[in-house]
Formats: sequence, structure tokens, C-alpha cells
Amino acid sequence: MIRFFVGALFALGLTAPAHALEMTPLVDAQWLNDHLDNEALVILDVRSSIDNGGDEDSFIEARIPGSRYTSYTHAGWRETRDSVAGLMPEVGKLESLIGSVGVDNDSAVVIVPAGTGATDFGSAARVYWTLKVLGHDNVAILNGGFSGWQQQGFEVASGEPASFDAAEFKAITLREELIASTEDVEAARDTQAQLVDARPADYFAGDTTSPAVRVAGTIPGARSLPHQTHLNNQSGAYYLDIDGLQSRINAADLDSRERTIAFCNTGHWAATDWFVLSEVANFSNIAMYDGSMAAWTISDSRPVQFAREGIKQVRELLN
Repeated sequence: MIRFFVGALFALGLTAPAHALEMTPLVDAQWLNDHLDNEALVILDVRSSIDNGGDEDSFIEARIPGSRYTSYTHAGWRETRDSVAGLMPEVGKLESLIGSVGVDNDSAVVIVPAGTGATDFGSAARVYWTLKVLGHDNVAILNGGFSGWQQQGFEVASGEPASFDAAEFKAITLREELIASTEDVEAARDTQAQLVDARPADYFAGDTTSPAVRVAGTIPGARSLPHQTHLNNQSGAYYLDIDGLQSRINAADLDSRERTIAFCNTGHWAATDWFVLSEVANFSNIAMYDGSMAAWTISDSRPVQFAREGIKQVRELLN
């Protein structure tokens, strides 16, 4: 049973200051509009070039009043190391980045994706996951993103945004249980933990390959839970489909009590699967493999499973 109440107060695991704004992991536009004047609130618009028409120019042209801009693709939320794209940067870099957008440890952060396509949600989910890894619990994603905000007729600001002061942000802890390394994934295969491939079905089958990944296919034994199935297009704005989530979990034969690791190509689409399973469906032991298939296929020693003409095969990567 999915236990999730949009707009209800969310009991934090950490004790929050009295002035802090508490919220659920997913908030709607009406809730956000009602709390725009709360001094603890920081609204982060993460639109970028991967969205349909999303970037800083789009933010300057139209945005939620009082929101601040950070580019998901260019600000430093992810980085490339050892030829693997999409990895989480070191803690010090993230502390500086988060502080630079005026977020401190008392801030209530609402992350705003573009809301113009299914992929957009992954940008917000990846930033959300990063904050959670660093121990910052008071964070939420705006359901429907900026497109949904506009669609529902709430006020839109334009022009150069107001300046704000940078803040000091320090990681409360490093929640290593939310991060899966390649070694963790290898161990998970031995222990029959649940590996969840968030990519569309053609990637899972090996019919399509990302430029970031050396070899087509998936990790042997993985279950398919495509990220885009979690989003519904409602008159041009994309909202998370809460009602259908349990049926998708059942179809993928997933158990919320078992160790689960979500992955994709570079830890972007996987962030959506991680969010819906962890924060909405209450999976108790779930991590995200930020290296994903880009890291898994960097070595010739790891197996890849692919499907052709309905026949599942397992092949060893060739030199």
C-alpha cells in the first residue's frame, strides 16, 4: 500500500528549527503558492538544455516569483570522472554549490523541473537525491514543474531576478546507504537484491544505446521499471502518476522490503525511479547507482544481458 498524502505535513527524521517549513516530498502548485512568503522557503528552478526549451534565458523570461536558478546540467550537480559521466561530485563541491544558491541547513527547498516532458522530472529528482544524501531532509519537488504552475494560472514573474545572498551549507551526514557503487551492484547480484533499470524498454532490451555507455543491454537479472511510465501528460504539463504506481511496482515484481538499487545510463532517469520507490512507495532500503551503465560497461569484465527477437541472452563484454 502506498502511503502518500500530497500537501500534508511530513514528519522529519531530524529535529527542525521552529521557523522551518515542513513539507511532503512532492508538493503541488497550490501548496507552493500558499507558502511563497515563508522566509525559510528556497525555490530552486533546475531547468536546463535537456528540457523542452529550458535554460536560464527561459527562467529570466518566466518563472515562479522569488525562485532562484541553478542549471542542472552546467552548475555542477553531476560530474565526469575517469571517463564516467553523471557521478556525484565530492561533498565539498556540493556544499559550495548549494550554498551559492542561498540554501543553508535551515532552508526548506522546493525543486522546480521544467514539467514539459517525462525526462524533466529526473533533473529535480537527482538534485533532491543529492540533498538527501547530504542529510538535508527538508526538500520537495513541485509536481508538474513550472509548466504545471503556469497551466494552473498562478502568478509568473519575468525580467532579471532579485539578487540574494549566498549561504553556508554543510552536509549533516553522508548517507552512504543511498549511494550504490559498482562494487555494491556486483555484490547485489550475488545476494539477489533487486536491480531496477529505469531506462525505456528499448534500452533495457539492448535495441538502443546511450553514447555514454560502451555496450548495449542491461545488468543481468535487472527488472525493468521505465522512468517515463511514472509521468502523465496533462494538457502539456507532466505530473507524477501516484495512482498507478503500485500496479507498476507489482508488474516489475518488486518487494518494498528488499534491498533495491535503481540505475539507468548516467544516474538521471534512475533518480526518478529512486524518488518514486523511496519517497512515495516507501521502499525501506533503496539506493541509486549514479555511475549506472556508463560505469558498469567501462570495464570488459562485467556481463551485460540483452534481448533480441524475444530471446534473452547473456554475453560477456569483449575486449
